[in-house]
Amino acid sequence: MRVIAGTAGSLPLKTPEGSATRPTTDRIKETLFNMLQWDLQGRVFVDLFSGSGAIGIEALSRGAERAYFVENAPRALDCIRQNLAFTKLEERAIVLKQEACVALGGISEPFVDIIFMDPPYGCGHEERVLASLRDRNYVTEDTRIIVETSLDTDFSYLRELGFFLEREKRYKTNRHMFLRRIASDKETDVRLERRI
Repeated sequence: MRVIAGTAGSLPLKTPEGSATRPTTDRIKETLFNMLQWDLQGRVFVDLFSGSGAIGIEALSRGAERAYFVENAPRALDCIRQNLAFTKLEERAIVLKQEACVALGGISEPFVDIIFMDPPYGCGHEERVLASLRDRNYVTEDTRIIVETSLDTDFSYLRELGFFLEREKRYKTNRHMFLRRIASDKETDVRLERRI
């Protein structure tokens, strides 16, 4: 596994030993970041269930201003820190050793641009994280939420939690779900004021 592009492009990355993590393949990662390449410069990026940190590191390498890495497994955390040091990106990284929903409550940003999560499949983490994100002030209708998930994961609850599916990219065994928050009346009013 490697950083694909940007300031740390082509540098190899370590992955945690064992089967507890499931790293995103370079091919899928490249497809994802080809879709995001114009939305990263100067942005705040959150990488939940970070594993090796490869997704957040790719975002930093391509110009994100800051990235949060949220991970609870000790081996994976060591891997993230080693990868950040090797790519010389640690100054723009914040590593949180916490469960995902707990960590979301500790992010002190006025606005988060992109939130990526790749949780273990079949455990219901997606719904719990989205329920937590619903109440975060830094998540607006402009925040892009990307979920890497199995092809058969149920998302029928999205609208109930205040989100909608903007786009879906399917691969052989998994997919990326691009979600947005449904605009509240207050957010719509603010957006209209900006246009006037």
